[in-house]
Amino acid sequence: MVVVAAVLLFGCIILGALTIPRLLQSTAAATSEPGPAQPQNTAVPGVPPTAAPPPGSIVIDISSANTKEDWMNAVAAQFNQEQNKLASGEIVQVKVKHVTSGGSQKDILDGKSQPVVWSPGDQSWVDGANQVWKDRNGRVLVSETCPPTVLAPIGFAMWRPMAEALGWPDKPISWDDIVKLSADPEGWKTLGHPEWGQFKFGHTHPDFANTGLLSLTTLAYATIGQTSGVTAQQVYAENVVSAFRGVEQNTYHYGIQSRPLMQLLAQRGPDYLHAVTTTEADVLKTNKDFADKLRYQLVFIFPSQGTFWTEQPYCILDADWVSPQQKQAAQLFRDYLLAPARQEMAIQYYLRPVDESVTLHAPISLADGTDPRVTRATVPALQSPSADVASAVKDVFHQTKKKATIVMVLDTSGSMEGDKIRNAVASSVNFVQRLDPNDEIYVLGFGGTAGVVDLGGGRAGDVAEMLAKSLNGLYASGKTPLYDSVCSAMDKVNSLQAAHVKNEERRLYGVVLLSDGMDTASNFSENQMFGCLPTGENAEGTKVFTIAYGEDAEKDLMLRIANRTNGKTFTGDPASIEAIYNAISAEQ
Repeated sequence: MVVVAAVLLFGCIILGALTIPRLLQSTAAATSEPGPAQPQNTAVPGVPPTAAPPPGSIVIDISSANTKEDWMNAVAAQFNQEQNKLASGEIVQVKVKHVTSGGSQKDILDGKSQPVVWSPGDQSWVDGANQVWKDRNGRVLVSETCPPTVLAPIGFAMWRPMAEALGWPDKPISWDDIVKLSADPEGWKTLGHPEWGQFKFGHTHPDFANTGLLSLTTLAYATIGQTSGVTAQQVYAENVVSAFRGVEQNTYHYGIQSRPLMQLLAQRGPDYLHAVTTTEADVLKTNKDFADKLRYQLVFIFPSQGTFWTEQPYCILDADWVSPQQKQAAQLFRDYLLAPARQEMAIQYYLRPVDESVTLHAPISLADGTDPRVTRATVPALQSPSADVASAVKDVFHQTKKKATIVMVLDTSGSMEGDKIRNAVASSVNFVQRLDPNDEIYVLGFGGTAGVVDLGGGRAGDVAEMLAKSLNGLYASGKTPLYDSVCSAMDKVNSLQAAHVKNEERRLYGVVLLSDGMDTASNFSENQMFGCLPTGENAEGTKVFTIAYGEDAEKDLMLRIANRTNGKTFTGDPASIEAIYNAISAEQ
């Protein structure tokens, strides 16, 4: 079963962002192995950690979009410390889980999450959930109006010198400027900076992240030339598809969440990516957390034709699992969030108060990387997309996104004997059959007396049946030439990429490596194996996703391989199949 977990994602690996990303969203980050240490802001200044809820307390579980994580942690800690009570005398305690908007929507609809309060990044996620819930149950999931809590506008994070080359902060910068710069083969040379080369762009995945969906929706609105009243039919129009294609064919990195993408931007520097879509809050937080590492400061750019100010709605669910007392408790905490003291507190956590009469101050300042002069009066607030419009935006994204070339590398050594190899093969066959017909899939096996065996591959629509037969012929035997398999996979990818470049074809490249043991039979040494890998400095490089299964797996080695290539590493765990799937699927 564990191998099924591991290889299903083997099957699902890179599939979402690369291939079938419409397989829905789920929270994911917890199952990946930790990469390089990241700055953490978990402590709340001046507030002691929250103790266990007192006996008899009414506990309300809140699923909250992670953009406002630090602020919600601080407010919840204060609220719990004060032991606020209902009129009937019960103490109310708050437990906050930080989630992606799309992932939490899917988990609630699938019955995997049952919060009292749901606070996604935008009302559109609520509207979409209500539509599905009503189709299933004859009533909506959220029946009351969801008040906004704070403002977290969406736009572009860009290195300050590059933003200034575009005219920031005094010249309006629009999606038109980004599309033009993305599609121009001369890149930054057109703005007097040939040393920066082609414009390198990244964004979060619209199937998972609020920033991903809404940033692409701003592109659709800007191309259509409206700030409200947009229809799905307009999104499917050729001019919108063309604008998406201009961006997506020049997008070099995706992500499941905004903050990890920003951390990658900060760690790899301006040579890796030049700009990403994100929130104002995440730009300011990244500047603070990585102040001693950044080559240049990052700045936040508002799309001048309009943007989503993401009001982070507070929704009390009208569900069977929410009791009347929990609804009262949720209303109490809602009023606490919206009180002037907590609205003022939002600024120190890089968020704007809903009440714009509150005077902004640092860190919302030009010196810290954003323009406090911009308001909803100067950059229009776009109307939240309907469920149909949001679905159309995702459709156009999938239509215009780069196709994938994937090399699967499967351990067939003796330690995989029995159910392991049977389940691994079954899951691999399932993966091949679910690929987009225009993706490319190649499979390598390593083990037995032959070492690394190339099972072939090609356009998924043409080779799926052939690969299924080849995979079903695999059996476990022999030793584990792990290092040799990695180098063979990279040779395969490099050869394919060279052919694609020659034909002016742009693709995403990924290797998925599954092994349950350590190397026992390679001709290459570990050091030589690392020499086969890309350095990770180039955003166009191949990303390697590793799956370490079993106690004997070289987890540290798998971690280092993934980190070197900007991939991720995972451990096989039946309980984490879907989360692993989604985490990997949105990273390319």
